Amino acid sequence: MPAPAPRRDRTYRVLNRSYDLIVASVALILLAPFFLFAAIAIKLGSRGPVFFRQDRHGLNGNLFRIYKFRTMRTESADVTGVAQTVKNDPRVTPIGRLLRKTSFDELPQILNILRGDMSVVGPRPHVPGMLANGTAYEEFDLRYMERHVVRPGLTGLAQVNGFRGETATEYSARMRLEYDLEYIRQQSILLDIKITFQTFWREFFRGSGY
Repeated sequence: MPAPAPRRDRTYRVLNRSYDLIVASVALILLAPFFLFAAIAIKLGSRGPVFFRQDRHGLNGNLFRIYKFRTMRTESADVTGVAQTVKNDPRVTPIGRLLRKTSFDELPQILNILRGDMSVVGPRPHVPGMLANGTAYEEFDLRYMERHVVRPGLTGLAQVNGFRGETATEYSARMRLEYDLEYIRQQSILLDIKITFQTFWREFFRGSGY
Protein backbone atom coordinates (compact mmCIF):
# COMPACT_ATOMS: atom_id res chain seq x y z
CA MET A 1 0.00 0.00 0.00
CA PRO A 2 1.39 3.45 -0.92
CA ALA A 3 2.44 5.83 1.84
CA PRO A 4 -0.48 7.93 3.15
CA ALA A 5 -0.47 11.53 1.98
CA PRO A 6 -1.82 14.38 4.13
CA ARG A 7 -4.65 16.52 2.82
CA ARG A 8 -3.24 19.70 1.35
CA ASP A 9 -6.39 21.41 0.07
CA ARG A 10 -6.70 24.89 1.51
CA THR A 11 -10.28 24.42 2.71
CA TYR A 12 -9.38 21.48 4.93
CA ARG A 13 -6.24 23.14 6.29
CA VAL A 14 -8.20 26.25 7.26
CA LEU A 15 -11.01 24.21 8.83
CA ASN A 16 -8.55 21.97 10.66
CA ARG A 17 -6.61 24.88 12.19
CA SER A 18 -9.83 26.71 13.06
CA TYR A 19 -11.16 23.61 14.79
CA ASP A 20 -7.93 23.28 16.76
CA LEU A 21 -8.01 26.91 17.90
CA ILE A 22 -11.70 26.87 18.85
CA VAL A 23 -11.54 23.60 20.79
CA ALA A 24 -8.28 24.48 22.54
CA SER A 25 -9.40 28.02 23.46
CA VAL A 26 -12.76 26.89 24.85
CA ALA A 27 -11.11 24.03 26.75
CA LEU A 28 -8.50 26.34 28.26
CA ILE A 29 -11.17 28.76 29.51
CA LEU A 30 -13.43 26.05 30.93
CA LEU A 31 -10.59 24.09 32.52
CA ALA A 32 -8.71 27.03 34.06
CA PRO A 33 -10.06 26.31 37.58
CA PHE A 34 -9.05 22.66 37.25
CA PHE A 35 -5.55 23.66 36.13
CA LEU A 36 -5.18 25.65 39.35
CA PHE A 37 -6.50 22.81 41.51
CA ALA A 38 -4.24 20.27 39.78
CA ALA A 39 -1.19 22.52 40.21
CA ILE A 40 -1.82 22.87 43.93
CA ALA A 41 -2.42 19.12 44.37
CA ILE A 42 0.76 18.22 42.50
CA LYS A 43 2.89 20.62 44.55
CA LEU A 44 1.41 19.38 47.83
CA GLY A 45 1.72 15.73 46.81
CA SER A 46 5.43 15.58 46.02
CA ARG A 47 8.47 17.72 45.47
CA GLY A 48 9.10 19.02 41.97
CA PRO A 49 7.62 21.18 39.23
CA VAL A 50 3.96 21.21 38.25
CA PHE A 51 4.66 20.56 34.58
CA PHE A 52 6.65 17.80 32.95
CA ARG A 53 8.40 18.84 29.72
CA GLN A 54 9.72 16.45 27.12
CA ASP A 55 10.97 16.56 23.52
CA ARG A 56 8.86 14.60 21.07
CA HIS A 57 8.58 14.12 17.32
CA GLY A 58 6.19 16.54 15.63
CA LEU A 59 5.32 17.46 12.05
CA ASN A 60 7.87 16.05 9.59
CA GLY A 61 9.71 14.44 12.48
CA ASN A 62 10.91 17.76 13.90
CA LEU A 63 11.27 17.88 17.68
CA PHE A 64 9.12 20.10 19.87
CA ARG A 65 8.69 20.49 23.63
CA ILE A 66 5.50 18.89 24.95
CA TYR A 67 3.77 19.83 28.23
CA LYS A 68 2.05 17.51 30.71
CA PHE A 69 1.12 17.66 34.36
CA ARG A 70 3.86 15.91 36.32
CA THR A 71 2.57 12.54 37.51
CA MET A 72 5.80 10.89 38.65
CA ARG A 73 8.24 11.48 41.46
CA THR A 74 10.93 13.75 40.09
CA GLU A 75 13.80 11.53 41.19
CA SER A 76 12.44 8.47 39.38
CA ALA A 77 10.98 10.00 36.21
CA ASP A 78 12.52 9.08 32.86
CA VAL A 79 12.91 12.30 30.87
CA THR A 80 13.69 10.36 27.68
CA GLY A 81 10.33 8.57 27.84
CA VAL A 82 11.86 5.35 26.50
CA ALA A 83 10.93 3.55 29.74
CA GLN A 84 7.17 3.43 29.20
CA THR A 85 4.69 3.67 32.03
CA VAL A 86 3.13 0.35 33.03
CA LYS A 87 0.11 -0.56 35.14
CA ASN A 88 0.72 0.05 38.86
CA ASP A 89 3.94 1.86 38.03
CA PRO A 90 5.67 2.65 41.37
CA ARG A 91 7.08 5.89 39.94
CA VAL A 92 3.60 7.45 39.73
CA THR A 93 2.39 9.61 42.63
CA PRO A 94 -1.12 9.20 44.12
CA ILE A 95 -2.39 12.41 42.47
CA GLY A 96 -0.54 11.38 39.33
CA ARG A 97 -2.42 8.09 39.25
CA LEU A 98 -5.72 9.95 39.27
CA LEU A 99 -4.57 12.35 36.57
CA ARG A 100 -3.41 9.48 34.38
CA LYS A 101 -6.56 7.42 34.86
CA THR A 102 -8.70 10.31 33.56
CA SER A 103 -6.03 11.43 31.05
CA PHE A 104 -6.15 14.88 32.64
CA ASP A 105 -2.34 14.83 32.78
CA GLU A 106 -2.37 15.42 29.02
CA LEU A 107 -4.46 18.61 29.18
CA PRO A 108 -1.51 21.08 29.27
CA GLN A 109 -0.96 20.03 25.65
CA ILE A 110 -3.78 22.46 24.91
CA LEU A 111 -0.94 25.00 25.00
CA ASN A 112 0.91 22.99 22.34
CA ILE A 113 -2.22 23.08 20.17
CA LEU A 114 -2.52 26.85 20.49
CA ARG A 115 1.15 27.21 19.58
CA GLY A 116 0.66 25.08 16.47
CA ASP A 117 2.89 22.21 17.59
CA MET A 118 -0.08 19.85 17.76
CA SER A 119 -3.67 19.36 16.62
CA VAL A 120 -6.64 18.17 18.63
CA VAL A 121 -6.64 14.96 16.58
CA GLY A 122 -3.69 13.18 15.01
CA PRO A 123 -1.15 10.46 15.75
CA ARG A 124 0.09 10.79 19.34
CA PRO A 125 3.58 12.37 19.52
CA HIS A 126 6.30 9.90 20.46
CA VAL A 127 9.68 10.43 22.08
CA PRO A 128 12.83 9.83 20.00
CA GLY A 129 13.82 6.20 20.38
CA MET A 130 10.25 5.02 21.10
CA LEU A 131 10.26 1.26 21.55
CA ALA A 132 7.90 -1.15 19.82
CA ASN A 133 8.03 -4.77 20.94
CA GLY A 134 11.44 -4.09 22.47
CA THR A 135 13.06 -2.46 19.44
CA ALA A 136 13.18 1.05 17.98
CA TYR A 137 9.87 1.78 16.24
CA GLU A 138 11.54 2.84 12.99
CA GLU A 139 13.29 -0.54 12.87
CA PHE A 140 10.20 -2.45 13.96
CA ASP A 141 8.20 -1.08 11.01
CA LEU A 142 9.79 0.86 8.15
CA ARG A 143 6.55 2.83 7.69
CA TYR A 144 6.91 4.44 11.11
CA MET A 145 8.10 7.89 9.97
CA GLU A 146 5.11 8.13 7.60
CA ARG A 147 2.95 8.97 10.63
CA HIS A 148 4.80 12.28 10.97
CA VAL A 149 3.47 13.84 7.75
CA VAL A 150 0.71 15.48 9.85
CA ARG A 151 0.80 17.32 13.17
CA PRO A 152 0.55 15.01 16.18
CA GLY A 153 -2.66 15.07 18.17
CA LEU A 154 -3.90 15.26 21.73
CA THR A 155 -5.90 12.18 20.79
CA GLY A 156 -6.15 9.97 17.74
CA LEU A 157 -7.81 7.09 15.94
CA ALA A 158 -5.54 4.56 17.63
CA GLN A 159 -6.43 5.82 21.11
CA VAL A 160 -10.22 5.65 20.65
CA ASN A 161 -9.82 2.11 19.34
CA GLY A 162 -8.07 0.97 22.49
CA PHE A 163 -4.43 1.27 21.44
CA ARG A 164 -2.85 3.65 23.92
CA GLY A 165 -0.26 3.16 26.63
CA GLU A 166 2.37 0.47 26.24
CA THR A 167 3.64 -0.80 22.87
CA ALA A 168 5.48 -3.72 24.46
CA THR A 169 3.89 -6.39 22.25
CA GLU A 170 4.09 -6.81 18.49
CA TYR A 171 0.31 -6.63 18.19
CA SER A 172 -0.15 -3.41 20.18
CA ALA A 173 2.76 -1.69 18.41
CA ARG A 174 1.59 -2.78 14.95
CA MET A 175 -2.04 -1.85 15.47
CA ARG A 176 -1.24 1.60 16.86
CA LEU A 177 0.76 2.38 13.73
CA GLU A 178 -1.94 0.92 11.46
CA TYR A 179 -4.56 3.21 13.00
CA ASP A 180 -2.25 6.24 12.80
CA LEU A 181 -1.70 5.67 9.08
CA GLU A 182 -5.39 4.99 8.51
CA TYR A 183 -6.25 8.32 10.13
CA ILE A 184 -3.98 10.14 7.67
CA ARG A 185 -5.71 8.39 4.76
CA GLN A 186 -9.19 9.33 6.04
CA GLN A 187 -8.53 12.86 7.31
CA SER A 188 -11.66 15.00 7.53
CA ILE A 189 -13.21 17.48 9.94
CA LEU A 190 -16.12 15.13 10.60
CA LEU A 191 -13.67 12.38 11.58
CA ASP A 192 -11.84 14.80 13.90
CA ILE A 193 -15.11 15.75 15.60
CA LYS A 194 -16.09 12.09 15.99
CA ILE A 195 -12.72 11.17 17.54
CA THR A 196 -12.88 14.19 19.86
CA PHE A 197 -16.25 13.14 21.29
CA GLN A 198 -15.21 9.48 21.52
CA THR A 199 -12.15 10.55 23.48
CA PHE A 200 -14.20 12.72 25.83
CA TRP A 201 -16.42 9.76 26.64
CA ARG A 202 -13.75 7.05 26.73
CA GLU A 203 -11.05 8.86 28.70
CA PHE A 204 -12.82 11.36 30.94
CA PHE A 205 -15.80 9.21 31.93
CA ARG A 206 -14.54 5.63 31.63
CA GLY A 207 -10.97 6.34 32.78
CA SER A 208 -8.86 3.96 30.69
CA GLY A 209 -5.50 5.58 31.36
CA TYR A 210 -2.70 4.52 33.70
